[in-house]
Amino acid sequence: MNDHDLLDQVTVVLVTYHSAHCLDALDALLAHCPHILISDNGSTDGTPGQARMRWPQAVVLEHGRNLGFGTANNRAIAQVKTPLAFLLNPDCEVTPDGLRELVRAANGLPEASIVAPQLQGAPGQADVNYRWPRMAWASRGPGAEGPACVGFVVGAAMLFRLARFEGVGFFDERFFLYYEDDDLCLRLFQARRPIVVWPAVAAVHRARGSVRGKTPWRSEYLRGYHHAQSKLIYAAKHRSTAAAQGLRWSVLLGTTLALPLRVIVFSPKLVARMAGRWMGLWRWRLHD
Repeated sequence: MNDHDLLDQVTVVLVTYHSAHCLDALDALLAHCPHILISDNGSTDGTPGQARMRWPQAVVLEHGRNLGFGTANNRAIAQVKTPLAFLLNPDCEVTPDGLRELVRAANGLPEASIVAPQLQGAPGQADVNYRWPRMAWASRGPGAEGPACVGFVVGAAMLFRLARFEGVGFFDERFFLYYEDDDLCLRLFQARRPIVVWPAVAAVHRARGSVRGKTPWRSEYLRGYHHAQSKLIYAAKHRSTAAAQGLRWSVLLGTTLALPLRVIVFSPKLVARMAGRWMGLWRWRLHD
């Protein structure tokens, strides 16, 4: 099978939100991909229009508002016509040959639900982006040197074989941001749908680099807010209501005690993030 045929089997799915600054780096991959779906969460920096101009083959879904990471991915996945979908964060870089290698790996592992590359914080600096589910047992030891079956991979770069999600579903849309990948991987793990990390393929992940809005402090506040909310939703779903309530009060107490120290040792981003966390914990209700 030639290289073009490999890329023809996969649709690259990107969720964007004020991500125009990422498009230059993404072009190295997307210029070679015949199938692209961009799910835009109400960007006001011209991301949808610039994406259409760069990649005429792309389908751009403009939601007009921020639906959340999982929901926006689900809207795009519903339109994928290829057997494979490569979910890629805008701040993550994979070469065309890297994606081809992932497709080859997936074709050799038809039972696998997800095949994921090795994330790198910077070129050559491996970031262990995989583990066993925390509710099963703690992961130990060095990173994988070869293909390995795991229980969780970070959602920044994941190759899905869509047929293997039947009966499990995709992202739980109660998670607006954070923990949606934990939840999905745990459900796949429990359904015995293998998740495989493929260290021979690297993806450079510039974490928290996909959003560049006009109000960075607000962005940090919302990160803290949604992280707290999602943490409790996950605990209630996979542990118990009592566990989620106990976690809520313990983290709320810790955040309340730590917040004044952050104000004294002034770091605007950390203060904003902690304030968001506090509010997310305070406002959480079980029905969320």
